[in-house]
Amino acid sequence: MELVLNEEGFLCKVSDWNKEVALTLSRINKIELTENHWEIILFIRTYYQNFKHLPNARVFTKAIAKQLGVEKGNSRYLHKLFPQGPLKYACKIAGLPKPPTCL
Repeated sequence: MELVLNEEGFLCKVSDWNKEVALTLSRINKIELTENHWEIILFIRTYYQNFKHLPNARVFTKAIAKQLGVEKGNSRYLHKLFPQGPLKYACKIAGLPKPPTCL
């Protein structure tokens, strides 16, 4: 299956996503996925499925802290996983649209 991405590298159809797609997107974005990455990627996918929208960065961080604990729900931890922007790159690898608050 060939990935169809928009000009910013986001998957055009959310329904095309699976774990193989995530691995391909992570390679394109030079992010080596660990269990910690997967936890955040699956978290943001569930959030999107439940709320039908993406949070801003502050709400994203607070929601992670509430569900996964404050040691993971803080910007320092999230920037270690996704140095170029936690919300943007978690969404990108999760096959979700670009968050409206991201540049």
